[in-house]
Amino acid sequence: MGDRAGVFQALQGDDPRQIGGYRLAARLGAGGMGRVYLSHTRGGRPVALKVVRPELADDPSFLRRFRREVKAARRVRGAYTAEVVDADPEGTPPWLATLYVPGPSLADAVAAKGPLPVPAVLWLMAGVAEALQVIHAEGIVHRDLKPSNVLLAADGPRVIDFGISLASGITADTATGTAVGTPAYMAPEQAEAGDVTAASDVFALGQTAAFAALGRPLYGDGPSVGVLYRIIHSRPDLTPLPEQLRPLLARCLAAEPADRATPAEIVEWCRRHLGADTDGGPAVWGEIAGTPTTPPPPVPDPTLVRTSPFLLAPPPPLPVRPDRRRRALIAGVVTAATAVGLVLVTTTFGDAVDTMRGWGAAPSSPSLSPLPPYSGPPPSATTADDRTSSPTPTTSPSPTPGPTKAYPHPFIMLDGTNSVSLGGTIEHKDRKGDIRFVCGSYECRLESDTSKLALMVGEPGADLGTCRDATWGERTLPLNSTATGSEICVQHRSGVIALLVVKSKQAEPQYGSNFLAADLTVWHAS
Repeated sequence: MGDRAGVFQALQGDDPRQIGGYRLAARLGAGGMGRVYLSHTRGGRPVALKVVRPELADDPSFLRRFRREVKAARRVRGAYTAEVVDADPEGTPPWLATLYVPGPSLADAVAAKGPLPVPAVLWLMAGVAEALQVIHAEGIVHRDLKPSNVLLAADGPRVIDFGISLASGITADTATGTAVGTPAYMAPEQAEAGDVTAASDVFALGQTAAFAALGRPLYGDGPSVGVLYRIIHSRPDLTPLPEQLRPLLARCLAAEPADRATPAEIVEWCRRHLGADTDGGPAVWGEIAGTPTTPPPPVPDPTLVRTSPFLLAPPPPLPVRPDRRRRALIAGVVTAATAVGLVLVTTTFGDAVDTMRGWGAAPSSPSLSPLPPYSGPPPSATTADDRTSSPTPTTSPSPTPGPTKAYPHPFIMLDGTNSVSLGGTIEHKDRKGDIRFVCGSYECRLESDTSKLALMVGEPGADLGTCRDATWGERTLPLNSTATGSEICVQHRSGVIALLVVKSKQAEPQYGSNFLAADLTVWHAS
């Protein structure tokens, strides 16, 4: 479960309880823009919600930059980034929400356990370089890449806060007073307040990797002015670094931006030198990052309180004249029918409220009830024998009765050895569950003998209603068109509905160690 106390701090008296419709569950910390809170989407996905400091929120120039940078950052969807899933630059206060990453920062991991082994550093560089490729492709320069902005999930690194440092105008304590970033990880041109480009991020990646290998900043500590002077006027001393890392870091830390390696070259170099050695891959991340901390459950909406069935108290009886007895009898029948109608309407409303509450509710127990016995596929279901015979997708009727309670299961990892079920034990160490990860000669995919899989398109935020109303797909779903944040609805033949939200994947058959990591939410009858 992990130690929640060190990660999730209780809300204080001056903390808001809700921002932009997101109910806050805990405080995660503070950054250059303001405070960071844990919250959840309606489907139960944990998010890190960053609330802008009041002094920045009152600055018109900040708001202009913030709007521009958030708009660009929302387009970034990569395996090694924590993508922006929602934002309101016009809010009071302005805020943005990114996917929550259950893992420590590189800075915290090194402080707790010391320098990383060489294979882990290579995997770190490859992952961060891949993230930079995606970020730069959207016209964004990170400008503040450093160990505290690299989070270590159990399946690899995640780069956060890309593009946001420019919006917030974080200023180093330097002689010029205009350099944006963190002094110990700046490129020379950045330290001199010159043009900051994608090559500046590569320099910061070299410094970040050196920190991971050494356990300390490459250019030393001390006053910012002294650190920046060394960055601008001296060559880095690479001799304390492991010999295997020196050639690549020398390319990253070249004084001239044009002489530095590109992110694509870094990825290729790391993969070539790792070869068949996967000790620094997903298997070692669990040791470096530690046991992932389980976020607190979503905060229930206090306004959604179920109303028990009730009858309105009848008014006191009026005196009945003998000549009006017949009309009184008719009125009594109408009153009784109205009361019964109120009971039915109130009960239906209460059930609907329970359904809505189930979108963000936490499980009352760690495992689900067993799925009901299967008596055969629905008339329109695609079976294993005919799923390749017709290219036309079939539509299944909406399952009735529908699931009413959400059971979130963060960080489910699928590879070629295990599987996932939607009832009972969720994660299986064998291939007998409902959903399997399969890699063939040309593609990797998800397969199921019991469920249909549908990839959602458009804006993120799929929930129970979205998945229930989807036009259902097939028992096989290729993964070549999915990325971090992609949402996959699952409909079990019993009527149970689930949502897989992709967190990371390695789905290229030509490479080893393929996997899919996702958050799973299952809507199951209460």
